[in-house]
Amino acid sequence: MTYCVGLWLREGLVMLADTRTNAGVDHISTFSKMYTATAPGERMLCLMAAGNLAITQAVWNHLSEGVMLEEERHTLFSVPSMFRAAQLVGAAIRSVYETDGPMLKAQGVGFDVSIMLGGQIAGGPVRLYLVYAAGNFIEATPDTPFLQIGEHKYGKPILDRALRHETSLEDGIKLTLVSMDSTLRSNLTVGMPLDLLVYEADTYAVRLQRRITEEEPYFRGLRESWSEALREAYRRMPAPDWAAPIGPAGGAGAG
Repeated sequence: MTYCVGLWLREGLVMLADTRTNAGVDHISTFSKMYTATAPGERMLCLMAAGNLAITQAVWNHLSEGVMLEEERHTLFSVPSMFRAAQLVGAAIRSVYETDGPMLKAQGVGFDVSIMLGGQIAGGPVRLYLVYAAGNFIEATPDTPFLQIGEHKYGKPILDRALRHETSLEDGIKLTLVSMDSTLRSNLTVGMPLDLLVYEADTYAVRLQRRITEEEPYFRGLRESWSEALREAYRRMPAPDWAAPIGPAGGAGAG
């Protein structure tokens, strides 16, 4: 299982992925699920992948070697826009399916892959896409400024409540880490270390790329602070007036 989250913000992008892969409880490994294609001053693209590891690696290899798009072979370094880049990722997924899909089906294995693509190419805006196994895709919008792939349900509530397109990159980093922490606590198939990438709009270069481990002081402090903040918020909430008095000395039915 995987959890990857991308924020599309006015200032740029924040992208975060876990690194755990598993093929049963006896085979748990660490693989990076984040890939970048950067030409300083001209483009910065970041991909995060979820699903079958062999499929996601095959898709990346296809993108690196070139994929046919409208009768021309392209890579992520040659497409003229982010929209075309999303189309190229979709074409790469379909190409892998044509090669491997029938055999996977014969073995009873589903064609499981989804890829998040974010970045900017000179002449166009910052964009963030989610490409599905069929090769079609959706795009983040000001109303929905984040996308997730993998085990997303635990990390979604904090983003729904707190994230806005106008959120700063620094606050975006905090929110993605809290979102990931919620997932790590509730699902053992998502695991550390984490890969973080931050992109500032119109720079065409990675502002920050960091591998976050269990020993990372900031992340450990953030996890503890967030847990304590939740406990404190819970303690401050008043009990419902229709439920009182309940307790050892005055429980329901006492009298």
